Amino acid sequence: QVQLVESGGGLVQAGESLTLPCAASGSIGSINAMGWYRQAPGKQREMVAISTSTGVTNYADSVKGRFTISRDNAKNTVYLQMNSLKLEDTAVYYCAYQGLVGYWGQGTQVTVSS
Repeated sequence: QVQLVESGGGLVQAGESLTLPCAASGSIGSINAMGWYRQAPGKQREMVAISTSTGVTNYADSVKGRFTISRDNAKNTVYLQMNSLKLEDTAVYYCAYQGLVGYWGQGTQVTVSS
């Protein structure tokens, strides 16, 4: 079992920044991927950014150049630095862990206002 604890969500104005940390605990495998997904009202959940334990990262086109994912393997924590936030970034953001089995966090709300 892997537990994921997210934090850092909140209400910000367009153009501002926000960082979302996600700490994993439990049976963490040496080879894994951690990342962030989001789901806006009425829309499907979509990948935002992923980081693997081997150093590979991947971003959704909509966030490239604005969001940065990083990880501290010693702390089993992944961070999503979100800059230049837009109204359309408003969503519930979910942390995800993928090893032999996948796990989801409980989600944290990010609301961007004008």
